[in-house]
Amino acid sequence: MALIISGHGHAAISCSLSTSHNTTFLQKSVIGRRRAVVHQGQGRNSAGIVQCKISGDEGSSSSWSPADLVKLVGQNVWGRSLPPGALVAVVRDVWTMGWLTMMAQLAPPSESKEYKRPTSQFRRRVSSSSAKSGQFHLYVALACPWAHRTAIVHALKGLGDAVPISVTVPGSTGLWEFTQQPPQRLENRLSPTADRASGQKKLMDVYRSQEGGYNGRSTVPMLWDSLQNKVVNNESADIIEILNSDFNEFAKNPDLDLSPSHLKADIDKWNEIIYSNINNGVYRCGFAQSQDAYDSAVKNLFATLDKVEKHLSTSRYLCGDALSLADVRLFTTLFRFDPVYQILFKCSKQKLSEYHHLHGYMCDIYQIPGVASTCDIDAIMYGYYKVLFPLNPGGITPTLPEVADPSALLRPHNRQSVTKVAA
Repeated sequence: MALIISGHGHAAISCSLSTSHNTTFLQKSVIGRRRAVVHQGQGRNSAGIVQCKISGDEGSSSSWSPADLVKLVGQNVWGRSLPPGALVAVVRDVWTMGWLTMMAQLAPPSESKEYKRPTSQFRRRVSSSSAKSGQFHLYVALACPWAHRTAIVHALKGLGDAVPISVTVPGSTGLWEFTQQPPQRLENRLSPTADRASGQKKLMDVYRSQEGGYNGRSTVPMLWDSLQNKVVNNESADIIEILNSDFNEFAKNPDLDLSPSHLKADIDKWNEIIYSNINNGVYRCGFAQSQDAYDSAVKNLFATLDKVEKHLSTSRYLCGDALSLADVRLFTTLFRFDPVYQILFKCSKQKLSEYHHLHGYMCDIYQIPGVASTCDIDAIMYGYYKVLFPLNPGGITPTLPEVADPSALLRPHNRQSVTKVAA
């Protein structure tokens, strides 16, 4: 589509918006910014680029945004008063339709408009007896809570380059991409990298490079077999189990077991409670596409947080005095709660910092050596507020709450004084 507006006696404005469809060329002569004559024509372009230019009486020019152009046209049509009610109604209907369309792709809903998380497509396990150092490659993203849990287990186990990591970033289209700049290690923290395994530009290209190709969702985390050139697993719950138990031969901390057999039943119990109501529960709030769906999700979320808060008043971690995979799974959601979910996802009934035991528990885990190196609050804020356009179309990022600042998370938590009460 192309829109051309030429002025007489003032400035000459031209704007073109290119799409893949036949659209209208509109020419409008603005005389004294009040009277106008409109001419129409047809055109076709597939570039998909918005261009606006304003030229003064003496031929000078400067760039204008589409918003500036709309504002100028609006002032010429109805002056400086508010848009008429009919226009507001039309814009609201068009925006709602567009929002529902985008949300259906971003967050597929059930018939009741509740968010229904798609299932992972790759659920293979690793044969630890035949695994080689460097054979398996972990793809993560700093913003993603599901990928974050795998990065934490990787760090705690001390897997290092025995299981190399590539860190993706969200691209302008929402796809996970790799930076082409050399990796920068700041204070031994994870940071965006190039694709260290396959040399691809996008994670989607890695998925597609395996034999037989792939046309599904290209998600993180993902465990890749560099020797067989295939996706092993892209389900975070599986990958943290694999990292915990299948690479001990190469781990610096092989004796650390985050899922010991005597706690397995307890871990599974907490995982079931936490996943549906907290881990996925915050997304069911933020991605709800009806009021009823949102109300139900919020109720379940905070009822479960209340339950965990009570439990943690007598137990340092979920399954006693030792950290487990259940704690890792819960931590990555809690870490994002006040800066993201409480605001952007409308989980607004209560802040995490208002839960005495839950907040102290989060700080306790954050202070475990290796965990903080996987936490990048700047990447998290960008990944949610700048990338999730349907939830934050203006792209404005709120100020980080003081309680979520990394320095605040290093304050004494006194969780070591909490011991599990025998049942």
